[in-house]
Amino acid sequence: MALDGIVIANMVKELNESITGGKINKIAQPENDELLLTIKNNRTQYRLLISAGASLPLIYFTQKNKPSPLTAPNFCMLLRKYIGSGKILRVWQPGLERVIHFEIEHLNELGDLCKKDLIVEIMGKHSNIIFCDEKGMILDAIKHVGAQMSSVREVLPGRNYFLPATQEKADPLTVTEEGFYASVCTKPMPLSKALYMALTGISPLIAEEICHRASLESLKSANALTPLEKTHLYHTFSLLMEDVREGHFTPTIVYDRKEPRDFSSVPLTQYFDMRSETYESISQVLESYYAVKNTLTRIHQRSANLRRIVQTALDRDRKKYDLQLRQLKDTEKREKYRVYGELINTYGYGLEPGAKKLEALNYYTNEMVTIPLDPMLTPQENAQKNFDRYNKLKRTYEALTGLTVETREAIEHLESISTALDIALSEEDLVQIKEELTQFGYIRRKYTGKKVKITSKPFHYISSDGYHMYVGKNNYQNEELTFKFATGNDWWFHAKGAPGSHVIVKNPEGGEMPDATYEEAARLAAHYSSNRKAEKVEIDYIQKKHVKKVNGKMPGFVIYHTNYSMMIDSDISGIQQV
Repeated sequence: MALDGIVIANMVKELNESITGGKINKIAQPENDELLLTIKNNRTQYRLLISAGASLPLIYFTQKNKPSPLTAPNFCMLLRKYIGSGKILRVWQPGLERVIHFEIEHLNELGDLCKKDLIVEIMGKHSNIIFCDEKGMILDAIKHVGAQMSSVREVLPGRNYFLPATQEKADPLTVTEEGFYASVCTKPMPLSKALYMALTGISPLIAEEICHRASLESLKSANALTPLEKTHLYHTFSLLMEDVREGHFTPTIVYDRKEPRDFSSVPLTQYFDMRSETYESISQVLESYYAVKNTLTRIHQRSANLRRIVQTALDRDRKKYDLQLRQLKDTEKREKYRVYGELINTYGYGLEPGAKKLEALNYYTNEMVTIPLDPMLTPQENAQKNFDRYNKLKRTYEALTGLTVETREAIEHLESISTALDIALSEEDLVQIKEELTQFGYIRRKYTGKKVKITSKPFHYISSDGYHMYVGKNNYQNEELTFKFATGNDWWFHAKGAPGSHVIVKNPEGGEMPDATYEEAARLAAHYSSNRKAEKVEIDYIQKKHVKKVNGKMPGFVIYHTNYSMMIDSDISGIQQV
């Protein structure tokens, strides 16, 4: 599940077929580590998204545009200056490295033809986009890497560009049979690891695939292979590399039930028991697989502070709740002390001075009990001591009964906010969640004189039968949907006993809706709940007129009775979103 050298080779082929000879029409930098190039070629416009994000580096064609900052960053301005109307001469990949070179021709200030090299390095946290002149000198990079950050290579304007040595790995496209044996089959490590450690651009996924195609155990030590096994391994590897050299790619995503498990540019036979889906282009694979993940990753990073605040408060309240429950359990023995006091008053007249215990019949249970006594106290004082202990535990019980309810509600409120953070897809969604945390005292409000502007809106879907369905993204939206937007005959859905969204299905005609609409609304409620990863989720649903709000409770808190329920999965892929 990574952009390895084979996926990059597939991408380079697609780039050459689509944009070689094309003209760069627009350059934008939507994020600090991301470029969006608009290229016109053969009367077609292409949008190429290039991300050097440490957590999710990507490159693929997309139909979607992204908003850019009003003031373009310096790197974007530099690219516009030199290659804003440049022509892409070729796109190439050195060996099977995770590196793509864009050779671009442009006119300088004097009208002379010049060449520039835009280099995209897809290397995990070391990913970068580097702009060089035709002599290989770095003009700028989207990420500057100084000597204090890397002792191997500086990426700074004025430095010469070079590809860092890949730990003496062999090039899979040119390695000989003898070189393959020497690089791979001499290593005292599992075979799959030996493959990706010895060969450039081979990921753990492809290494496992080679082992599976060769019918060899991936955990077997590479230096323990028999001559026949070595030969079979090399021939399997060679056939795969021949497909790569000749550009025979099969962009594929493997699904584990409904969730994407892995992707590659070659068929993944190791997942013989799972469903595979092939695509026309590697861009479709990457966009399908990563587009939502990329959005969620960025929002997750931007919501890190809010998540930390919520998690800290949750940890504190959960510890408090556990302590309160233990203290509440201790109060269960309070009645025992009241009975002890009564029994001492009843039978204590016959006690000798200095007695340490009293054996008496408990007239509530008809059983004999042994009551410990303080020999320094009189029977009346011992009785009063037990009554005092009873009264103290009773007061503690009464106080804790209310406190545990308050703490449990605070935990449920924070869990609902945590779920809302998981649902959030934009900065606007985070603004409303932050406002809720501020109003409930988890964040100190900064008085700037400006009113917080809320622009986030609920999700809007249309069922297969044409019914409009709305999903709250957070507690405030849940409250708004249920008690201000919905009318009495609309239907209300929610995951049973779990934090999640209120789902409202508009039912202007009243009466029963088609079964498919009920199921689709239930799937939305399951998907937008904390139980979304479960195979089946129990969903409560009822007409909105039977849903009531409790005064003084947290936003989004409701009560209802005589509801319907269904068990449903959380797959919403077939539901149309507006």
